[in-house]
Amino acid sequence: MGLGPFFFGENQMLNRRADKLELLRIAEAVALEKSIDKELIIDSMENGIAKAAKSKFGSENEIKVQINRDNGDIGIFRKLLIVENPENINLEITLDDALKINETNKDKKVGDEVLQPLPSFDFGRIAAQTAKQVINFNVREAERERQYNDFKDKKDTILSGIVKRLEFGNVIVDLGRTEAIIQKNEMIPRENIKAGDRVKAYCLDVRREPRGQQIFLSRAHPKFMEKLFIQEVPEIYDGLIEIKSSSRDPGSRAKICVKAIDTSLDPVGACVGMRGSRVQAVVNELQGEKIDIVNWSEDPAIVVANSLSPAEVQRVIVDNEAKKLDVILTEENLSKAIGRRGQNVRLATKLLNYEINIMTDEEDSERRQMEFKEKTDNFVKNLELDETLGQLLVAEGFSSIDDIKDSTPEALTKIEGIEEDIAKELIERAKEFYQKDQKEISNKIKDLGLENDLINHVGLTLGMLVTLGEQKILTLNDFADLASDELTGSYDIVKGERVKIKGYLEDFALSKKEADDLIMSARDKAYKD
Repeated sequence: MGLGPFFFGENQMLNRRADKLELLRIAEAVALEKSIDKELIIDSMENGIAKAAKSKFGSENEIKVQINRDNGDIGIFRKLLIVENPENINLEITLDDALKINETNKDKKVGDEVLQPLPSFDFGRIAAQTAKQVINFNVREAERERQYNDFKDKKDTILSGIVKRLEFGNVIVDLGRTEAIIQKNEMIPRENIKAGDRVKAYCLDVRREPRGQQIFLSRAHPKFMEKLFIQEVPEIYDGLIEIKSSSRDPGSRAKICVKAIDTSLDPVGACVGMRGSRVQAVVNELQGEKIDIVNWSEDPAIVVANSLSPAEVQRVIVDNEAKKLDVILTEENLSKAIGRRGQNVRLATKLLNYEINIMTDEEDSERRQMEFKEKTDNFVKNLELDETLGQLLVAEGFSSIDDIKDSTPEALTKIEGIEEDIAKELIERAKEFYQKDQKEISNKIKDLGLENDLINHVGLTLGMLVTLGEQKILTLNDFADLASDELTGSYDIVKGERVKIKGYLEDFALSKKEADDLIMSARDKAYKD
């Protein structure tokens, strides 16, 4: 509804009886149409009339307008401050003159404000337009605030609407009282959506924007699939089954991990439904996306074995501290576990939030033999031991010279064949090597030209610094620009083959979380400075 019929014609009197009643009717009608408080509409009218009155009586005046909420009477006033010696007659007044305006001002004192009535006037074209702009602006702002309040609690829910139009690959959805947007990257790939279609989507975010609230929807987010399962599976809705995590390759494949709170329930069977009816309803909404439903367990080895189905896993080596899983399986199961273009293992990695290394039994054996040989050679070369003693130390769990340096003679003598004097000699040689090694590393860091801001970065050891320097990563800014995968290593698919990409600090057994923390703290410091 427009606001013009009441008082935006030229030379129309504000205080006519019909106009007063029309004023209240318009306020009530606009409030009802826009779902805005009627008081906000009347306040906006007061502000609009005050703005128009300023153009009539002079912008130097402070104008206040009061509309009677019962009969529509409009009062126009000049706001004046009571002072002893007025300097500006448009803003100030003496106490005596204030009493002449109205006897009710007798209780006023210096420093108080009074209202001086002004005569009603005809709106000219410019004044009327000014009032109209103020009122329309305030009504729009109130409507935006109402819309924001209506939808801010809709975040993290599924919304349904009609596709209004497509703009540059983005989809504009009519939600009834407002519009929302599904950006191109939040669509399911190859999905054919047309204007007029009804769509469901996950409410990703609701933001205040200069031009009103902006509602962002997604059909590609893993949470969209989770919310669809909540709608289709009553046991999840009732809290008898819990969704632990999910991952998606939109339009192709997805995984969802579920746990039964009520142990008498089969969580996977409940999500599949009778003859697959429940999961099929979700698949249809996701445009045929294949969904693997995985049974959750406290043991990540069991979860990863379930999530890599249809591959059959032989065994899993779990490193909870580094959040790494080494999955060993047969050669014929390798391609099944990895999946097309690495899809299966990639989705499983996101599902568990663990780094998953897949290898055959032969590769695992070769890796362990290589690690055993490398550790033995380190002891033989740097501590001047014979190979048998070096192998014995590795077999007993000593992985590095630091392990020996930090050990005690009592611990070493528990190993068969090591006497007390040999144990003490081993510890002494390890300490000497450590001191010599640290000195050489410090000199090498200096020669490589690493800057102090990187050298002093908490969490980086001397060995890490040497490795970074050799890769020409010399400043804190250089380090902050890295990704965690560049530090810990990753896998990529090259010509259909899964290829290992070595990380700069992979030899230091850095977990992904530790790498993320190092990089984020570097960014905080580098960008802050």
